[in-house]
Amino acid sequence: MRNHQSNTQLQVEHLSKTFVLHNQNGARLPVLHDANLTVEGGECVVLHGHSGSGKSTLLRSLYANYLPDEGHIWVRHQERWLDMVQAPAREILAVRRHTVGWVSQFLRVIPRIGALDLVMQPLLELGVDRGQCRARAEELLVRLNVPPRLWPLAPSTFSGGEQQRVNIARGFIVDYPVLLLDEPTASLDDRNSRAVVGLIEQAKQRGAAIVGIFHDEGVRRRVADRLHEMQPPQAVETC
Repeated sequence: MRNHQSNTQLQVEHLSKTFVLHNQNGARLPVLHDANLTVEGGECVVLHGHSGSGKSTLLRSLYANYLPDEGHIWVRHQERWLDMVQAPAREILAVRRHTVGWVSQFLRVIPRIGALDLVMQPLLELGVDRGQCRARAEELLVRLNVPPRLWPLAPSTFSGGEQQRVNIARGFIVDYPVLLLDEPTASLDDRNSRAVVGLIEQAKQRGAAIVGIFHDEGVRRRVADRLHEMQPPQAVETC
């Protein structure tokens, strides 16, 4: 039984994941084996390891984009523990709406929706007053150096860096208890990377539990409370 009095927000237990490569005669590629991780509120844990060590697979599993073969992913959701591996789809959607935020370097653009409305959307879906949503979205866009002339425009017309900053604003607009960050500063210049670091530090101060992947060593050094070394399986199995 998990301790409700502790500050743990996320706990991974004995997680394993193997991909089956159907276009390579059913070869089986073990990516995670017996992975364990505990993340407290107010800390940023950075997944660390060489390419292919399972960093992205673990992060995507935490958001239920991948279904592990074995193990558990416990998230403290609305004062109770929920296993993301076993949870039905409706509960996964509720966790994503209220508890676990996802920020990547890529923006899934919704056609004809302006950048400001796109950033506001996650907060609006929680029933927050539209005026408060707009003020928060504008604050984030200013902080991330997205010029006001772009706010009413569809992000599909933006540069890659501008789209990335809109995506970061959208990911940070809700004060999620758990944040998953997939290379959010990739391709950003120093000025905008500093702005993202500031948002991460602010999230930590309010008690968010953060798990991230950062290939920029300088950013990693600034945000990481500790590194979680990934130890991937070595063998490639075949059927």
